[in-house]
Amino acid sequence: MNINRLPKKTISFLKEVRVEMKKVTWPTREETIKYTLIVIGTSAVVAVFLGGLDFIFTWLLNKFIF
Repeated sequence: MNINRLPKKTISFLKEVRVEMKKVTWPTREETIKYTLIVIGTSAVVAVFLGGLDFIFTWLLNKFIF
């Protein structure tokens, strides 16, 4: 790799990034809030489910071992 071409490649890359970023369809504020709440809710449900499984398996293990 020729070190002299590095600045030109970097500038070219950044120009391409700028063009691609203009093509992005950004979500609205309401969509962002909605999707964030969905992620938080889903995470909470999964946490409760896994916590419940952990509690059940710990209880069963203690029941049979001790």
